[in-house]
Amino acid sequence: MTRTKLIGAAVIVVVLLAGASTVAVAAVTGGVSSTGTAPNGQCSAPALPGTVVNVDLVDMGGGTMMGGRTMMGGWTGGMMRVLASRAQVPAGTVSFRVVNTGSLVHELVVLPLPSGQRVGERAVGSDGRVDEAGSLGEASKTCGAGAGDGINPGAIGWVTLQLAPGDYELVCNLPGHYAAGMYAFLAVR
Repeated sequence: MTRTKLIGAAVIVVVLLAGASTVAVAAVTGGVSSTGTAPNGQCSAPALPGTVVNVDLVDMGGGTMMGGRTMMGGWTGGMMRVLASRAQVPAGTVSFRVVNTGSLVHELVVLPLPSGQRVGERAVGSDGRVDEAGSLGEASKTCGAGAGDGINPGAIGWVTLQLAPGDYELVCNLPGHYAAGMYAFLAVR
């Protein structure tokens, strides 16, 4: 192998290991503590009504990876995740307690999943976002409920919704984040 290929292979290994450790830390810590406090203690959520779904928004430290872009300028697929504590909840009042365990600003948007479509299959527009038509709500306010300018790294946000039976997709819809893997499935029965 040439020196360039060896360096390239080493960079790939480092990126893969960094991603695995980020996901492992989120899985071990569970993101939000049982008291609803963000990992860094920056803020906490109040007692939330209904069925509570804890959600971790995870990235590989996009700030150090050229803002989540490859050297060629394209978005890096699969380097970010939405990790929900539950894949199925009963219909009715559902609260999402969302912690940003990554290093970039994130949000959580709840979208109905069209019949026959799987998570991760939405069309991404030229702005790097998916269409939010039909959104049922979002958690995108740092240390607060509902919509805002995004949840800062290490902080928490929350939203409470009334969900009818059906399939839903939980997404981060900041530019490039959906294409990078920030989506999860939620069944409401």
